[in-house]
Amino acid sequence: MAAMTTTERAERTEPSTVAGEREMLEGWLEYHRETLAVKCAGLDDARLRETSVPPSDLNLLGLVRHMAEVERGWFRNTLADEKAGPIYYTDADQDGDFHPGPDDTWDEAYATWQAEIARARELAAPHALDDFGAGRRTRTTGEPYNLRWIYTHMIEEYARHNGHADLLRERIDGATGD
Repeated sequence: MAAMTTTERAERTEPSTVAGEREMLEGWLEYHRETLAVKCAGLDDARLRETSVPPSDLNLLGLVRHMAEVERGWFRNTLADEKAGPIYYTDADQDGDFHPGPDDTWDEAYATWQAEIARARELAAPHALDDFGAGRRTRTTGEPYNLRWIYTHMIEEYARHNGHADLLRERIDGATGD
């Protein structure tokens, strides 16, 4: 899968206002995935690494890498119990997804993120919203997560980080909206 170049403009698909529950959840998740791509569009690797305000090291490239980890964690490990290892973080740097090095690129991060999204869609497709994941359970009660909960959590996770992305993008070049 080819990465979106920094000169391409990402587009978003508006979620349906009349869909059934599953289509609605999937529509909002896609919308938020696309929103993060929109926030990164048109920036080169250097700009994507720009941080917000000290002492924060939050940056757009790190957010994309983080969301690749989140997609992997919830769909591969919680839903499907694939026991997929981390992509960017390590025991030594638990926030390694947010710490891209000088050799880390948008092309790699975007391709990895899109591959995790594709795998998430594939794993979710055969499941009903009430189906429980085969992997990780809640720390507090030991209950499993159903697909509905995973979708809802993913929408929340993207929405929160898209708020961060809004602020980062405005700080980088003044772009607002979308």
